[in-house]
Amino acid sequence: MNSLRVQHIFRIFVLLFVLLQTPLHIGLSAKEFVITLDAGHGGKDYGAIGSKTNEKSITLSVVRQLGKLIEKNLPDVKVVYTRDRDMFVELSERAAIANKAGSHLFISVHINSVDKRNKNRKKITGCQVYTLGLHKTAENLAVAKRENSVMELENDHTEKYAGFDPNSLESDIVFELFQNKKLDQSIEFADAVHAQLVDIAGREPKGVRQAGFWVLWATSMPSVLVELDFICNPQAEKFMSSESGQEEMVIALYNAICAYMNTYGSQIVGHPLPVAEALKPSSKRSVSSSEKAPRLSSSVQSSDGRVEADAESGIGDRRKANSIPEICSGEAIPRYYVQILASSDPIKLGSSELKGFKDVEYYRDGGLYKYAVGVADTLEDAQRLLGKVRKSFPGSFIIKMVDGKRVDFIKP
Repeated sequence: MNSLRVQHIFRIFVLLFVLLQTPLHIGLSAKEFVITLDAGHGGKDYGAIGSKTNEKSITLSVVRQLGKLIEKNLPDVKVVYTRDRDMFVELSERAAIANKAGSHLFISVHINSVDKRNKNRKKITGCQVYTLGLHKTAENLAVAKRENSVMELENDHTEKYAGFDPNSLESDIVFELFQNKKLDQSIEFADAVHAQLVDIAGREPKGVRQAGFWVLWATSMPSVLVELDFICNPQAEKFMSSESGQEEMVIALYNAICAYMNTYGSQIVGHPLPVAEALKPSSKRSVSSSEKAPRLSSSVQSSDGRVEADAESGIGDRRKANSIPEICSGEAIPRYYVQILASSDPIKLGSSELKGFKDVEYYRDGGLYKYAVGVADTLEDAQRLLGKVRKSFPGSFIIKMVDGKRVDFIKP
C-alpha cells in the first residue's frame, strides 16, 4: 500500500474516531461544565519510576484530590475520571471517555523523568505543560514517545493505533487537521497551569510546549498534558509524594481551572456562572510574596498595595503592571504581538520569567496578566519575530490586538 493511500486512510480513521465518540449535544447549550481528569498510567503500567514511589501512584493521588476540590467548590462543574483507582486504562479509552462525556476541558497529569544514562538525572527539575502541536524538538519528542509507549502494553495496539507515529508525515498532516481555535484555548490554559505550578507549588519553570501525544490528539476539546516535575530527582520526588507538596500542586491546577472557568465557563454552559475563586495552600511550606494565590478579579494592584481602576474596562490612561506597560487602548489600527506567557499576578520588568526580553507589554483577560512582545504592523513582521522569540519561549504564538483587546489568535 503506497504512502499516499495510507495517509488518506489514516485521516479518515481519525476523523471517524473523534466524530463517533463526540456526543451530538456538543456545541449546544449545556447545564454543566464537564472536566475530564486523566491520571497518567496505572495498573500494570507504572510510568516513570523513582527511588521510593512511581508515576501512576502520584498522578492518581493528585487527580483524586483535584476532583474532590472541584466538586466541593465549583457546583456547576461535573468531574469525569479516566481512572479513579489503580487500574490499567488504554490510551484510546482515555480519549473516548472524555469525548463521550462531552467534556469541555481535558487534563492529563503525568510525572517526568530522563534516561538513567543522563548525567543530570538527579539534578534536573521543573514543570512542563504540553498542548498538541507540530513543533517537536528532540526533547519534546522524547517525552511524547515515553508517554505514548504505553500503547505497547495493549494486546491489539498494532491494529488499534495503526498509522500513528509522532515522527511520520501522515501524523503531522492529521495534527494539522486539528489545529483550530481550540488550540488557542489549550495554550491559554497551559499558560495558566504552568504559571500556577511555578507560583503556588514552587516548581522550576520549564515552559509550555507542543508535542504529539495520543490523548491530546484524539480528544475533541481543549486539552493539556501536565508533567508536574522529574521523579528521577530525589528532592522533586520527595516533594511530589508528600502531603504538603501534593496539596500545593492540586491547588495550582485548581486555580488554573478557575481562571479558565472565569474566561470561558459562561459562554460554554449558556448561562452566567459565579466567579470561581482561587485558593491558597494551608502553607505547610512557607509561601513567598511571589507565590501568593492568584487574583482573579479585574483590578490591578499597584506596588504599594493600592488597587487601581479596572484594567479591562479601558478607563483612564495607559496603565502599568509593576512597570510593564499595558497594551494601548484607543488604537483602532490592528497590531500584532507575540504572546510569551500568562500569569495570575503581575510580573516585574527584568524578572527572570521574561528571559531577558525588554520590549514587553501586557493585557488582561480572564483574570490573567498576559504578556507579549512586539509590536508589529504586519503579520509577516510578527512571523519573523515569532521565529526569534520561540528560541526562548517554545509555546509562544502571535496575537492580533485592536483597541487594547485581543481579537484574533494566529495559528502557529
